[in-house]
Amino acid sequence: MSGIKKIEAADRPGTKSPVVRAFAHVLSFIFHPVFMPTLLVLILYRLSPTSFAGVPQENLGKWLVIVAINTIAFPLLTVALLKGLGFIQSIYMHDPKDRIIPLIGTMIFYFWAYNVYKNLETPFVLRTMLLGTFWGVILLFLINIFFKVSMHTSAAGNVLGLMIVLMMISPVNMLLPFFLSIIAAGIIGTARLALGAHKPSEIWLGYVLGILVQVAAYIYLK
Repeated sequence: MSGIKKIEAADRPGTKSPVVRAFAHVLSFIFHPVFMPTLLVLILYRLSPTSFAGVPQENLGKWLVIVAINTIAFPLLTVALLKGLGFIQSIYMHDPKDRIIPLIGTMIFYFWAYNVYKNLETPFVLRTMLLGTFWGVILLFLINIFFKVSMHTSAAGNVLGLMIVLMMISPVNMLLPFFLSIIAAGIIGTARLALGAHKPSEIWLGYVLGILVQVAAYIYLK
């Protein structure tokens, strides 16, 4: 087993520069996938204000809190409890086996968040985002059984996919936000490679997965 781990580490050497690694750690924390759904609510509100026209400000605040509770607080609490009880080796979940139970829990929380908003008169783009992220967690769980995928770039792919959806439905030109999201996604992937957390194939698979689920959610709900 230790031999396998050594081989995997050699496949993901990363960079030896302490400055670059420190910067990559900061970026990996800021753009951690657990924060992405909440961040996407704010992005949607800023980029597609017409979708939220007529929504009282207090409602937006409540929606943001509900999303944050279900996609940040509950998943983090689940991981902390699993680590405390010894079900996973590390909160960083480098071992794909450590991801199984947290992803199952996250699926439940994401489904609940989507189900709440599905039954409310919420903006179409918000429901699309929540359904896409829910589907993304399902695919991450299934693929993780056979192949490790970067959850960071999957979340970045969600942003890219959502930008593509906005380009199709928004009356405002979304080229600049789309290009900025490409740059941000590239930085996230580079940070994960610099840390040796993933192989390039795992990085690219994350991007593709994130984009596909958002576009598929749009087509499904349209």
